[in-house]
Amino acid sequence: MDKIELAPGHRITRVIKGGWQLAGGHGAVDRDAGIEDMIAFADAGITTFDCADIYTGVEAMIGDFRAEYERVRGAEALSGIKVHTKFVPDLGSLATLTREDVAKAIETSLGRLKMERLDLVQFHWWDYEIDRQVEVAGWLAELREQGKIANIGGTNFDTVQMQRILDAGVPLVSMQVQYSLVDDRPRRSLAAAAQKAGVQLLCYGSVAGGLFSDRMLGVPEPQPPFENRSINKYKLIVDEFGGWALFQDLLKVLDSIAKAHGSDIASVASRAVLERPGVAAVIVGARNRNHMDRNLAIPDLALTSEEFGRINTVLARAKPVPGDVYTLERDRNGKHGSVMKYNLNTAGH
Repeated sequence: MDKIELAPGHRITRVIKGGWQLAGGHGAVDRDAGIEDMIAFADAGITTFDCADIYTGVEAMIGDFRAEYERVRGAEALSGIKVHTKFVPDLGSLATLTREDVAKAIETSLGRLKMERLDLVQFHWWDYEIDRQVEVAGWLAELREQGKIANIGGTNFDTVQMQRILDAGVPLVSMQVQYSLVDDRPRRSLAAAAQKAGVQLLCYGSVAGGLFSDRMLGVPEPQPPFENRSINKYKLIVDEFGGWALFQDLLKVLDSIAKAHGSDIASVASRAVLERPGVAAVIVGARNRNHMDRNLAIPDLALTSEEFGRINTVLARAKPVPGDVYTLERDRNGKHGSVMKYNLNTAGH
């Protein structure tokens, strides 16, 4: 598995195992099986894991995985495991959040993950109108100076807000963003600004919650109620992109390319995102190891310029998803924002 240096001493795999699907919103989770799957991913070469303090139970599950991995594989093997978590304060607490609240949240994550220092904390802020995001990011920087955090990243900040945090002296190394063949919002301004500042992109949504898959090729347009929130979220993006018929045209092209490489639609879609400037890694939301071999093969897919040309021919017919990174999702009264859950941290902290 290809690796890339996200920060000095922090090398990650270009495919990251995501954790949102283990939070229970995508079906029942078998904890022991989940830990066994993490061990299998790590043994196979995917040694970077993504989670968040609001993914119910996932930090603790990864903490148990780390303890088990050290027991069965040793301390040296454990040293190669990187865990990316997130600090996501509740919408309801943004106005009153204190430095002590932030410190307590980080201590909670340290305890769950069984770590003395967090590898990467990715900071998310729900509402720019409550204009304290730069101040709170500065408190994370203080915790980094105290040795509680090794690296700081952001999650879903747009170009202006990312730059404000950087200008305040917060040493961001990464920005986690939604980026896919149907959602190119990071490409417009954030990617260039991030590259200029040395901030690398960690991309979720490259397979659009499973809509980029062989099983979706040639099927009628999905209708609500959807199987889970993820399908709901990404189907809205497909609608913005140009609708189901255009999406099917894209799937047909990806399927043809996949067959030429002995691959599948999801892997080709992820590889195309991995190719974009400034992208360090894609995050695959694997509930289990069923598609692990395909996940491992993503960085080695060598798509030709002709194949990219065929993809771009379809994309040229699409409508741009409006706004900068996460702009649509920040409208809590809109259809995109209504999918989100804004106050998942209160019980945890």
